[in-house]
Amino acid sequence: MWWTYDGISGPEFWGVINPAWAMCAQGRRQSPINLDPRTLLHDPNLTPVSFDKTSVKGELVNTGHSLEWRIVTPAQRTSVNLSGGPLSYTYSVSHLRLHFGERDSQGSEHTIANYAFPAELQIYGYNSHLYHNFSQAASQVYGVVAVAVLIQVGDRTSLELSTMLDAVPSVKFGGSVSPPYDLRISELIPSTEQYLTYDGSLTMPGCHETVTWIVPNKPLYVSFNQMRNLRRLRQGTSDFSRHAPVANNFRPIQSGHHRTVRTNIIFSSDENDMKCPKSEPKFQYQAKDWQHS
Repeated sequence: MWWTYDGISGPEFWGVINPAWAMCAQGRRQSPINLDPRTLLHDPNLTPVSFDKTSVKGELVNTGHSLEWRIVTPAQRTSVNLSGGPLSYTYSVSHLRLHFGERDSQGSEHTIANYAFPAELQIYGYNSHLYHNFSQAASQVYGVVAVAVLIQVGDRTSLELSTMLDAVPSVKFGGSVSPPYDLRISELIPSTEQYLTYDGSLTMPGCHETVTWIVPNKPLYVSFNQMRNLRRLRQGTSDFSRHAPVANNFRPIQSGHHRTVRTNIIFSSDENDMKCPKSEPKFQYQAKDWQHS
């Protein structure tokens, strides 16, 4: 069934256009959410997340809804696993999904202090201890982990993100798939052990509440030229009339319903630090909205 990010098949209606997607409207642990620095719970027991540094082969796909990079399973399977941190199991990465906006002021699904970023890269893994693949795990308890890396516009694109996005011009239209190429997914995780984590859902139908979200406390960067290439992506095929942009493919912020967002970010104890007052965490983002006058 077709769904979109706007109009009568947009997020407001996902929960009613298909009974199997009822959770999109009725769920109490939906994603994305706004991450409020003032309400974070510091958890000293949150250890660093461990990520395999293996290079794997995959292909870039314009799904019409988003830009995805999918691992191509070889005859002798090589997997990228992540574990540790808030996770009690080992998870195998299956695909990456990129959300982005037509303007720099929007695009990310998660926001911090109500500040939206131009893009967000989501790295999805499934619980390989309990399930055989992502499709099976998506609707099951402890089934999915998603690492949400927020992206800012900078002078140049972060190295491995640039490798991932080099094939963007070849997938301009919906349904386009690039030739396979190698990617070191661990290099898409910013160089920090600090993160935020909470229990949530998939951000597309059917919105299953099976996801442990991890948000690193550091962004990746994308160049202006690369953002321009992303904004040229189209939902429809080259011979299809629907040439609407893929951009603005983000679900609106969902209610937190008093969920706890935990973090291992160090909280400031310097009352003279005007950018980070006492009792608030030290973020590694350059967002003027978080600066206090």
